[in-house]
Amino acid sequence: MPLEDGTSIEITEWQLAADAWKAEDTGAAEALLRQLAEAHVVLDADQRVISGMVEARDLADFGQNLRQGFGRHWTDLVLVRGSSHRQPLHWRLLDDAELDVPGSVRTWRSRLLPLRSGGFELLLVADTVDSPAFVDTAVTIKLPDFKGLLGRNLAPALRQPINRIVANAETIRMRLAGPLSDQYANYGGDIAEAGRHLLGLVEDLSDLEAVEDASFDTSPDEIDLADCARRAAGILGMRAQERGIVIATPLADERAPAIGEFRRVLQILLNLISNAIRYTPGHTTVSIRVGGEGHFTWLTVTDEGEGLTAEQAGKVFEKFERLGRSGDGGSGLGLYISRKLARAMGGDLSVTSAETGGAQFILSLPADGASQKIASG
Repeated sequence: MPLEDGTSIEITEWQLAADAWKAEDTGAAEALLRQLAEAHVVLDADQRVISGMVEARDLADFGQNLRQGFGRHWTDLVLVRGSSHRQPLHWRLLDDAELDVPGSVRTWRSRLLPLRSGGFELLLVADTVDSPAFVDTAVTIKLPDFKGLLGRNLAPALRQPINRIVANAETIRMRLAGPLSDQYANYGGDIAEAGRHLLGLVEDLSDLEAVEDASFDTSPDEIDLADCARRAAGILGMRAQERGIVIATPLADERAPAIGEFRRVLQILLNLISNAIRYTPGHTTVSIRVGGEGHFTWLTVTDEGEGLTAEQAGKVFEKFERLGRSGDGGSGLGLYISRKLARAMGGDLSVTSAETGGAQFILSLPADGASQKIASG
């Protein structure tokens, strides 16, 4: 373009000669990788999660973390073997790296495929095939046996196309494919948000179908509610930070031994903390405390919002109850499912008014028989 003192030339859509093989010689190799991969994640140019989906049974925890980890570096959700570095780390150093994925006993490898738009496609490929013959005596994976139409057939079929819609919409919103007017970028953001809402609804309906099945059961184990709280807060930290909200968690040396299914407890806590972030004013604090009483260990999530009236507190755990709210992205199923899960694990979930005027949700679970008291250090 002509300038006052000369001319400037701007080059777009360029790529390094060393990367030119990508479009010519490796199409078949990439196709094979995609067939072998059991997790597909779309990342932006900084390797932050835009969207993702998993296909393996033992990646259920990773899939849930992906849904809650939008905007986080993908390496925060896994453990890269032989590396103590945190992001930012050049993608070439992470390509073909060995990974440990929480919830899975298999060894995984990351394959990062640069996208022309500037982001990456992350594929997780396991060294061992996940099949009914794959058994590990240290870890038993028990997933709900969905018997209805949604959980067995419809939900898995919907996840992939919805994730692709979200990924493409985020590409538009972030202008990864090139310059775009604010109006159309905003359209992309609206589409992505609607897609995430739809995906959340599919997951909620699938969970609803599971917890209402007469044969539904959990896999109780020895867990630490304080550790679960810190993990859930870490997953939602960026969302809270965007609204200036501080999540106050139990101290690092604080423990709250309990009996419950880790994955289900984390699901409950993510729901409670997400609601607190959504409905409390910005620049306030969401407090998480733990303790024990008798044969139960408890955890509270307290916000500084408007709180609930006695009538609302009596209805908040009902199915599809939104308390008159609309347009907030909720389905009205999260608290209903969370209470069902808590009771299935021998505990309960209740709500009361906090001293700060907000709402305080209380999760109680059977205490670990080996330690009836909350231990520190």
